[in-house]
Amino acid sequence: MSSKPMRIGVYIPKELAEEITRIMNEIGIDSVSKVVQEGLRLYIAEYRWRTEGDVVGAIGIIYDHEVGHVDEELTDLQHKYIDIIVSSLHIHLDLRNCLIIIIVRGLSKTIKKFLEDIEKIRGVKMVRLMLMSRQL
Repeated sequence: MSSKPMRIGVYIPKELAEEITRIMNEIGIDSVSKVVQEGLRLYIAEYRWRTEGDVVGAIGIIYDHEVGHVDEELTDLQHKYIDIIVSSLHIHLDLRNCLIIIIVRGLSKTIKKFLEDIEKIRGVKMVRLMLMSRQL
C-alpha cells in the first residue's frame, strides 16, 4: 500500500535545472517530480547497502592473469563465498588482462568482507562495485 504523497521544495543550481530539463526533453519525460523521485530511489538504493542489510549487485574485477596464482586465488575465493555469488562472467581483455563480473546477493557485511579479500590478491588491478539495497 502506497502512502499519501508529500510536497517538498528543493532549490538547485540553474545549470543543473537546465541540464535536467534538456535530458527530460530528449527522452520525453514531462514530470520533474518523476525525475526527482527516480533520482531519490537511485540514491537510496546506491547508499543503503553501506548499512547492514540485504543487497544485490555486481563486482567488476580487472586482473593480470600472468601474476602468480591470481586465477586460482580468485576462483578459491569465489568458492569460499559461494553462498552470496549468483553468477560470474570471465572475459579475456587481451593477452594478460582479464575481467570478471560477479553477481552477488546477500548481507552487505558479507559482501564487504568478500571485497576486502579480493583487493588483497596480488595481480588484481581494479575492483569496482555496484550494489543496491533490495529494500526500497
